Amino acid sequence: MQKALSQARRAFVLGEVPVGAVIVRNGKIIARAHNERETKQNPVRHAELTVIDKAAQKLHSWRLLDCALYVTLEPCAMCAGAIVLARIPRVVYAAADPKAGACGSVFNILAEPKLNHRPEVVRGLLADEAGQLLKDFFRAARK
Repeated sequence: MQKALSQARRAFVLGEVPVGAVIVRNGKIIARAHNERETKQNPVRHAELTVIDKAAQKLHSWRLLDCALYVTLEPCAMCAGAIVLARIPRVVYAAADPKAGACGSVFNILAEPKLNHRPEVVRGLLADEAGQLLKDFFRAARK
């Protein structure tokens, strides 16, 4: 999660909402990303979607069966859908998102029994640090 936080800090410097993500396979980071919606002017450039894309390219497979996703903010519905489609077995997130979180806060897509894949979800790892980074970003944006 520290490496995901480093990605979130990079996003902060770029004026992006500070969300970072990494994908780990066999104990090694295989992909890193941060939000790029403002930089790329693209609504789907969330950290999770970008890191999933990078990992799939690296592995030459859309199935990320033996990977874990670490992300600094609870995934939204779009990103949760991509996690299910990529078959990622484990998701670890830091801060909950009470406005758009789709891993239990607003929706619980990752636990939906009608879907064919339900990853293990670990909540709250380094939540204070991730939450503070988000608070600092939005406080500065409101000035």
